[in-house]
Amino acid sequence: MTAGHLEFQHPPASGGIWHSLNRLLLTLIVLSVATVIGHRFLPEVNKGREQDARAAQLKEQIDQERLQLARNVREEHLLKNDRAYLEMVARDKLDLMKAGETIYRLEPAKPDRSSMRLNK
Repeated sequence: MTAGHLEFQHPPASGGIWHSLNRLLLTLIVLSVATVIGHRFLPEVNKGREQDARAAQLKEQIDQERLQLARNVREEHLLKNDRAYLEMVARDKLDLMKAGETIYRLEPAKPDRSSMRLNK
């Protein structure tokens, strides 16, 4: 190499201990900033999860309300248009029956009170 080429060469990359400390300090600064940003967004993430759970709960409630509405609309239609259904409901509510008719009522089993006692 000639003397002219030596002038344009870069100095060696090893900067000694100060270069290593500067890189370490830069890494620590970047990690600190990332930690602060992470802690800033963590409540927002939790809030988003809570909102998603609430939205799912409300959708389930809407589905149940739609099902109940469909039942009520069907019953209203039957009460207005089906005389046999109307007679059956009226007899059921008034505990009446036609001649020769047998009524069977199935009631849910009553809970056993002895199993509900608190053990002391």
